[in-house]
This record gives sequence, C-alpha cells and structure tokens, in this order.
Amino acid sequence: AVPEFIASDLLSQAEHGADSQVLLITDNPGIQEAVETSLESQIRDLPRQEIARKAISNSRGIVLANREALVDLVNTYAPEHLIIAHREEDYLLQHIQNAGSVFLGNYTPESAGDYASGTNHTLPTNGYARQYSGVNLSSYSKSITYQRIAPEGLQCIGPAVETMAKAEGLQAHANAVTLRLRALEKNLSKK
Repeated sequence: AVPEFIASDLLSQAEHGADSQVLLITDNPGIQEAVETSLESQIRDLPRQEIARKAISNSRGIVLANREALVDLVNTYAPEHLIIAHREEDYLLQHIQNAGSVFLGNYTPESAGDYASGTNHTLPTNGYARQYSGVNLSSYSKSITYQRIAPEGLQCIGPAVETMAKAEGLQAHANAVTLRLRALEKNLSKK
C-alpha cells in the first residue's frame, strides 16, 4: 500500500461533502501514520479544502490486529466503495462479501470508477451493500419464474415440503402436497 495513494483516495471521497465519511482500515500502524501525514499535505492544495476537512473530521483510521479483523469490519460496514491495497489481496477477496464496488491494487483509484473504467457507479450506500448490489439493467427488468414438477419429482421433494410447512404452522401448505402424494400413491397401487 502506498500511503500517498491512500490519502488521495480518501480525499477524493471526502471532497464530496462535509457529511461524507471515509475509513482507512489497516493491520499496519505505520501505514496509518504515513497516510495521516500525506492527508495533511495533500488537503492544503484542494479547492474544496474546507469541505474535505469537515469530512475528514467525521472519518477514522483504524488499526486492526489481523486480516480476519479487516474482513469482519468490511463485511459489517459494507462500504459503497472499497479499495484493497494490501499484501494479502487474495485472502481479502475470498472473504469480503459486502461492498458495492471493489478497486484492486495501488493503481486502481475509485475516481477511475467514477469516470472511465466502466464499472457501475450507482451503488448501495449506508451499509446496504449487505443486502443489495449496484443498480443495473436487471434492476429495471421484470422477470417471471416458471416451475413444472414431474410426479416423480414431487415424490422426492414432497416430504421435505410437508415437514417445512408443518414446522411453520402452515398446514394448508402441507396439505397441498399431501393430497397430491396420496393421489400418486393410489395411482401406483392400481398399476
């Protein structure tokens, strides 16, 4: 991770508005210190310095014990944008499940996603990446699902459906399957 790059990425998000929040999470205390130094030198040259300073005051640098703690925090926080510049990128990619858009490596700034790299930029904010993906074409499409269960298929899954329906206290759901299974049994016994 290059501290100057990290500071520039944090500031690129901080300049959006005084109520913005950016987080630096790391398992390396030296990175946090170097980023803080770089933030101060870079912020001085920004036209939106006042806005960025207010946002930075809402923000945090957090040093965690290990990569597992990094994953836990990211998955809980569910950031809109996540930049991974870490020596264990592969591990983090395998375990992070909640982020709107992920930018990998030192040469993938989030601002490239805003303007040029082609990724979706309508992303879930406020932790909604735990439940939702970015808005895309399928967000505006209507889909219909279709099912046809063969008699043999219902005989295979029917008992599980009956058990789950009864466990939920939905006897009519169970009965809809039970009646069909009985009819299938009668048909088989006639043969």
